[in-house]
Amino acid sequence: MSADIRGHVAEALATLSPSQIDFLRRLPKAELHAHLNGSIPLPIIREFAKEYKPISPQFHKYSVEQIQDGVKQLEDFNLENIYGFFGPFAIIYALTSTKENLQKATRAVLAEFLDGETPQCSYLELRSTPREAVEMTRLDYVQTVLDEVEKYPKDRTALIVSLDRKMKPEVMQEVIDIAKKLRSEGRRVVGVDLCGDPLAGDMYSQSVAKCFEEARNAGLKVTLHIAETMDNPAQENIQLLSYKPNRLGHATFLNDEANAIVLQEKIAIEICLSSNLLCKTVSTLDAHHIRYYLKNDHPVAICTDDILPFRNSLLGEYALLLAKAPYGLGLSEDEVARIAQMSMESRFV
Repeated sequence: MSADIRGHVAEALATLSPSQIDFLRRLPKAELHAHLNGSIPLPIIREFAKEYKPISPQFHKYSVEQIQDGVKQLEDFNLENIYGFFGPFAIIYALTSTKENLQKATRAVLAEFLDGETPQCSYLELRSTPREAVEMTRLDYVQTVLDEVEKYPKDRTALIVSLDRKMKPEVMQEVIDIAKKLRSEGRRVVGVDLCGDPLAGDMYSQSVAKCFEEARNAGLKVTLHIAETMDNPAQENIQLLSYKPNRLGHATFLNDEANAIVLQEKIAIEICLSSNLLCKTVSTLDAHHIRYYLKNDHPVAICTDDILPFRNSLLGEYALLLAKAPYGLGLSEDEVARIAQMSMESRFV
């Protein structure tokens, strides 16, 4: 596991005793909201940057100098709000636009979560948005990631294929077709996701609804990034819930009507504590919406979101549950163990 842990999680970990940390390490737990390109270890990013050559205007839009500046920005990541989160990732996409680098990045991310004597999690559902590149179609992209995922046992990891809200309808359909095709061939694709700029795209369109209906009919589970900002319309959230998701990412600003649906349908919530705090969608841990779901005995899964910019770890996220205020939520070990169990029960396998 990366030693570059900072901020809230580092402070929470520092307050725990060795026995408490050992308790958290040994908990069987699932990481269900980890983005591939946001979880690449920084040393791998630096390695890619040193070897970077802008060989294609379409897929390598950045000069070597711009790449180096982007890496520096990632090293000194300082978020002002959620909208500042997406810019540096264009650099990462350029650096993983070859099969070789995508393969190496996937391998490093899987190792970060699953390898070692005390791995970060017992089970990982990695997610990524298929992208075209010089030598890759979107199908090639997913197959390349799966080749690494499937080196681990089925009970350790699987892949969620993501749709970006900015995708054109025909590209969304292509991605759904890829997920369906690979699942039908027995590849380890377990679900589809909706992600990207939370204010982009038309979530009311028939093409979006059709994509998720087709995914469900093909046996794929559905998770949606939803209500990430106060600017997401309440009616849009209701529309997204009509697509019958199995899980929801963040769900930070759902209103009473939407929450009633979530509770009734027992839709699990993927909670990313550090992400919410650093992107300033939640002001403090004490004000975090996880308290609402725990109060209602609703299933949640604690997740990292993007360990590269947030400098966190799954162990650190669980430390935020156990540590006493103001460093954490001050939950008991029994309560934390129950949350870990809920994460395992919320897997798409």
